[in-house]
Amino acid sequence: MAHRPERLLREAPFHVSPLGGSALAATPPADALTAHLVTDDRWPGSLSGPAGARDGLGVVASFGSMRVRVSDINDFDQPVGHLVPGWTARTRPAARPTAGRWCRLVPLDPARHADDLYRANRADEQGRMWTYLPYGPFDSLTSYRAWLEGVAGREDPMFFAIIDAQGRAVGVASFLRIDPSAGTIEVGHLAFSPAVQDTTAATEAMALMMRTVFDELGYRRYEWKCDSLNAASRRAAQRFGFVYEGTFRQAKVVKGRNRDTAWFSITDAEWPRLAAAYERWLAPDNFDAEGRQRLALSKLTLPDAPPAP
Repeated sequence: MAHRPERLLREAPFHVSPLGGSALAATPPADALTAHLVTDDRWPGSLSGPAGARDGLGVVASFGSMRVRVSDINDFDQPVGHLVPGWTARTRPAARPTAGRWCRLVPLDPARHADDLYRANRADEQGRMWTYLPYGPFDSLTSYRAWLEGVAGREDPMFFAIIDAQGRAVGVASFLRIDPSAGTIEVGHLAFSPAVQDTTAATEAMALMMRTVFDELGYRRYEWKCDSLNAASRRAAQRFGFVYEGTFRQAKVVKGRNRDTAWFSITDAEWPRLAAAYERWLAPDNFDAEGRQRLALSKLTLPDAPPAP
């Protein structure tokens, strides 16, 4: 592998500009591959070129609307992804409790949690919380308990109950599509009863899961996927700091209807900023005596990418 990003920056048909800055060469044709300098020490390799290049710079290459980060040019003069030094497969998440100030996450146990969860879910009299999930609503405790017994105890998806400050199970969340070799993991099967919807506990539950993924397990990528028509889930993903990546059209048939799936993600490079945002937002002094937030989480977690359309 040749570490020659400077060639990428010199030779046609590449068009060079500082990332987010003005072009340093003539405007390229529509099908030209465009390279941008990345002033970010995350990207390995060295770059000797224009625009104040220095060691540690990488390159962003774009083809039409597609943008990819590269740090090397191979022997065929093709841009390739940056190296991931020392990468090894990560361990799988463990089914163990985690605790915060506002809630706890514990492995789902139908014998302990079914009654609380069913009672909490019944507060959603219209069943709106189930619209975009591939199961539910459940018309009896017996049917709901049977569903819980079918999913509890699995390694993937790995289900947790969200326990509020009063010790009640008020929601469910899971890790799924766990790929230790790639360092990717998804959060999903989010079934929040009215008791936990739009609460500090719900946000903290998501933060606890992110900390497990990035801080404890060292994964590279954390995914959120939802029905593209689920506006509430899309807003929540971006409030939590996920970046919209695109929509997979006709991805599934759910409850007899087409589902286009919107994809969002957080990477390990983005996590330190988000971790600080969650710590600041969840701090006790961010809430008044009535529990109202002083600073909105979205003010701290807005990603660099534009909002999903």
